[in-house]
Amino acid sequence: MAVSPYVSTLRAHIGRDLLLLPGAGAVVRDGAGRILLLRRGDDGRWALPAGMIEPGEQPADAIVREIYEETGVVAEVERLAGVGKHVSVYPNGDHCEYLVVWFRCRAVGGEARPDGEESLEVAWFAPGDLPAGLGERARLRIATTESPGGEAWFSPPAGRSGAEVRQ
Repeated sequence: MAVSPYVSTLRAHIGRDLLLLPGAGAVVRDGAGRILLLRRGDDGRWALPAGMIEPGEQPADAIVREIYEETGVVAEVERLAGVGKHVSVYPNGDHCEYLVVWFRCRAVGGEARPDGEESLEVAWFAPGDLPAGLGERARLRIATTESPGGEAWFSPPAGRSGAEVRQ
């Protein structure tokens, strides 16, 4: 995947150590309810559109940009679907912990096509026909966007109930 100039600058200063990075992701649905997936350029696996939030950029703007860059599809954000974090260790040794905000989006234009770098293939899938290799995080994000009016998903605070947090 293409490395953001912002991340390249940070890496020049700290090397391969852990970075906390902001990301945005999306579950894009078309009028028939199909889900937009791309085959990643770095590992060949099917995934949802996602990418880095650049300095000064709002998360919703970032994901609309990323969807178009990676897939050629023009999308609109319908609602916030969730917030979570995950750790990634890359083959070159870079450690990243991503704080990801993901959205339910709908396709409003464009034509699905790979960009040849971040995406090698782009396709629409019926929810019951998703590729077998689709990861657990992607499946969680898809589940959180099933309902157009659903509530956003988040992991509760570790070791505390909601009642304890509100007190």
